[in-house]
Amino acid sequence: MEVFARSGDSFWYYSSLFMLPLNLIIASNPNANPSNLKISEKVAIPGYQSIPYKIQNGDTIFKIAASINLSTDALLLLNQQLEPNQLTPGEILLLPKRIIHPIMSTSSPWDFKKLSEIISDLKRVYPFITVSSIGNSVLGTPINEIRIGNGSRKIHMNASFHANEWITTMVLMVLINKYLLSLTTGNLMRGLNSLNLYEKVELSIVPMVNPDGVDLVLNGPPISFMEDVLKINDGSNDFLHWKANIRGVDLNKQFPANWGIAGQNKLPLSPAPRDYPGSAPLTEPEAIAMADLANKNSFDCILAFHTQGEEFYWGYEGHEPPESAAMALEFEQISGYQAIRYVKSHAGYKDWYIQEFKRPGFTLELGKGINPLPLSQFPKILKRVEGIFIAALSI
Repeated sequence: MEVFARSGDSFWYYSSLFMLPLNLIIASNPNANPSNLKISEKVAIPGYQSIPYKIQNGDTIFKIAASINLSTDALLLLNQQLEPNQLTPGEILLLPKRIIHPIMSTSSPWDFKKLSEIISDLKRVYPFITVSSIGNSVLGTPINEIRIGNGSRKIHMNASFHANEWITTMVLMVLINKYLLSLTTGNLMRGLNSLNLYEKVELSIVPMVNPDGVDLVLNGPPISFMEDVLKINDGSNDFLHWKANIRGVDLNKQFPANWGIAGQNKLPLSPAPRDYPGSAPLTEPEAIAMADLANKNSFDCILAFHTQGEEFYWGYEGHEPPESAAMALEFEQISGYQAIRYVKSHAGYKDWYIQEFKRPGFTLELGKGINPLPLSQFPKILKRVEGIFIAALSI
C-alpha cells in the first residue's frame, strides 16, 4: 500500500499508526530520508492493501475507522481529499487493510510465469524484500533471488534444481510468505519472534534454479528446443519425469566436488532426461549462476530443497564442520525426516559447498513417492519442513 506524506509525518508515526515495526517501513523505502520526509512523497506501507469502500448512510469517519481497528488518521492519510465531517453516501474512499493470509494459491503447479507473478505480488505487498537476477538459464530466463533481513548471519535456500521437483519451489515460497506475514502481523512462527530473526539473519532464496526444465515438465517443449529435447527424450512427448535442464544436463551433478567420480558412476555419457553430469563441471549457466552466488556471498549455511524420501543429507567427504551434526540432529527431531551423513553421490551443490567452504550444507528430500510428487502431499510436506526452515534461521 502507498500513501503520500503530509507535513509533520514520519516513519515513526506510520509505524505507530499501522502497528508495524519501524525497521520494516524504513527498509520498504530505501530512497527516502527517514528524518526528513517531503510533503507528497510516496511512502510504501508493508503488509497492507488499500481497498475501495462505498460510504453508506449513517457512516462517520469514526465508525468506519473503528470497523477496521485503526485510527481515523489512518483513513485520512489514505484519503487526503476527504472532508471528514461531510461524508457523502455513495462516495468511494480507500480503506487500509492489513493482509493476514498468504497471497499465493497452491491449487495447481507453478511454472516460471506463475512464479514471476507471485514474486511481483510479494514485492508489492512486502517492499522490504529485494528481488534480483543472479543469472539466466539456457533459454535466457532470469534466475531470481529474493533477499529478506538485515542480519550478519547469512542463510541460503534454493529449490527446483531438478525440473520434475517443481513442488519444492511452491513449498519454499509458501514458507517465505508465512515468514513475511509473521513479520508484518507480529504473529509468532512456532513460538519464535520473526522480527528478531529478521534483525539477525539475511535470508537468500533462489526458488527456481531450473526454470527451463520446470516449464518443460509442466508446459512441454519450447519451439526453439523442440527437436533437441525430443531427441534427448527418445522421441517421447512425455516429459513428466525429466530432471535435467533444457540441454539434458543434471544441474545437481555439475559442481566441482569429485565431478570426475560422478561422471564414472554409470551415468549417461550424453545429454539425457536425468543424471547426465555434463562434459565438464560448470558448463551450464544455471550451475554457474549458483556457484557464483555462493562465491560472492559468505553464506553461513545452505539448504537445497529436493524430492523425495523424507530424509536429508548433511555431510560430504568429512569436510562438514562440527556444528553440522548438531544442526542435523535438530532438523531430524523437529521434522521427523531421517538425517543421513553420507551417500554415494558427488558433484551436487551441497557437496561442493561443504567441500569449498567447510560450512553446514543440507540436501532436503521432501515427501515420499515417485517424482513429480502430487500436490495432495503439499500440506504434509509443508508442515514437516516448516520446522527445518525456522530452525535454520534461528540456530
